[in-house]
Amino acid sequence: MKILALDTAASWCAAAIYDSERDLVLAQVSENIGKGHAEVLMDYVGRAMTEAATAMSQIDRVAVNIGPGSFTGVRIGVSAARGFALALGRPAIGISAFEALACETAETYPAKPVLVLLDAHRGEIYAQVFSANGTAQAAPMVLSREEATGFAGGQSAETVLAGSAANAINEALAGAFTVIRGEPTGRIGTYAKLASLRETGEAPKPLYMRGPDAKPQTGFALPRRPAGE
Repeated sequence: MKILALDTAASWCAAAIYDSERDLVLAQVSENIGKGHAEVLMDYVGRAMTEAATAMSQIDRVAVNIGPGSFTGVRIGVSAARGFALALGRPAIGISAFEALACETAETYPAKPVLVLLDAHRGEIYAQVFSANGTAQAAPMVLSREEATGFAGGQSAETVLAGSAANAINEALAGAFTVIRGEPTGRIGTYAKLASLRETGEAPKPLYMRGPDAKPQTGFALPRRPAGE
């Protein structure tokens, strides 16, 4: 099975072609561009396809990071994945950044519980706990930094912390935990690998953990003209 994987949820923009039969990333393009994912994503896909010597018709699934991340970035990736899937008549699989980071942590620290902590800015942390067998213990949470510190402190001593807020929270706890993968997203190949193992179902949807920062202005709307005028 060949999988096209996309990740535009964070500052990184990435595309990859993964062969599940060989458990091998055939090609990937991954760069920390900050913003402007929509302008470069299709070029990255084309470059990955060329390097992997793979035609679009050979793609069996499309994988995408559904977030959390920037609202615009998540929308770009999910929309692109759904568009490719529709055009190809193939399933699209959504994988969260929590799942990808927990999977990568388990590769280094097998049979250990994992707490993924992502910096949500505005003084907030996104968090999700995974058991030693890799199963999510609850839905992702939005916590204040104080709440996240207390929550992490209440985990078992063998828990491994991962994610962009892991180091800061661990420092607040006097280095009580092992920290790995202090990034906001997993490797692009991880999304593809997890998608190859997932049952197909509904099309991927963005994982938004809170409302957008930008909100429509109020008080400036003109009244509608009554019907018949």
